[in-house]
Amino acid sequence: MSQLTREIGHSGIVASAVGLGTWAIGGWMWGGTDEAAAAKAIEASIDAGISLIDTAPAYGLGRSEEIVGAAIAGKRDKVVLATKCGLNWHNGRGNHFFDADGKPVHRYLGADGIAYEVEQSLKRLGTDYIDLYITHWQDPTTPVSETMEALTRLKAAGKIRAIGASNASADDLNAYIAAGQLDSIQERFSMLDREVETTLLPIARQHGVSTLSYSSLALGLLTGKIGPDRQFEGDDQRRTDPLFSAGNRVKVARFADAVRPLADGHGSSIAQLVIAWTLQQPGITFGLCGARNPAQALDNARAGTLALSADDLANIDAAIATHLVGLDR
Repeated sequence: MSQLTREIGHSGIVASAVGLGTWAIGGWMWGGTDEAAAAKAIEASIDAGISLIDTAPAYGLGRSEEIVGAAIAGKRDKVVLATKCGLNWHNGRGNHFFDADGKPVHRYLGADGIAYEVEQSLKRLGTDYIDLYITHWQDPTTPVSETMEALTRLKAAGKIRAIGASNASADDLNAYIAAGQLDSIQERFSMLDREVETTLLPIARQHGVSTLSYSSLALGLLTGKIGPDRQFEGDDQRRTDPLFSAGNRVKVARFADAVRPLADGHGSSIAQLVIAWTLQQPGITFGLCGARNPAQALDNARAGTLALSADDLANIDAAIATHLVGLDR
């Protein structure tokens, strides 16, 4: 069975419903990265029919984009490439967000910042166009109208093909839609994070805006492979995240046990079942899933060929209600 594909908003761009997310590949907040394995994960994804690859300058302060660019060299026509703008460490303008490697990173979506960032991303990615250009985090110091005007100019110039916004409020989303053609939003969504079902998804669906879900596997917790004894090292964000408490891991293990017969019946892994469930939720168009090696990449890709019945979805929903409600946060 071939990969499930869907259109990104009204852009005419069609991509695999399962996308490769490359935050972990950049190493930052994930305890480092094995770059050789990361490159092979990208190549394995493409070979398995995954066309959507999502990255961002902030993932390792440019390193993720560089790794992606090297891995897709000679395969650019097989890839729908998404990257982002709006988190910068070069001019100090905008709203201070965090520090990385001793550098202050700001949320800034002014026209001059976008014009600079797109050129840097094109260079790191080794391409002359970006399929989907996404504002990474919203900038309270810049009107959305200015941001959209700058992005629309890039689109007219052929440097980007479609426009997206990430980590947006309902007011942000409405402002983008009023200012031009927005083709996608990218938001946290998983079995454990469903707030957008009542805030953003109704607006997006009304206007034909696609939704790319990130953290579809809840930073790996929903793979069923992270047991209570797993230790996280270095700057790995999961080391101090309450979601990864020992008690939560026990509850997730019980959820995995409950749905394992269903996964076995489909010849799938728990992760594949979770991703397939995500893709069949109303309003979720694409599911971004991280992979740090070829085995993880191939496991994720299989989810794009897995169709769940109404009974399957009802059984999974029952297991969610029994085991995943009320986790520590």
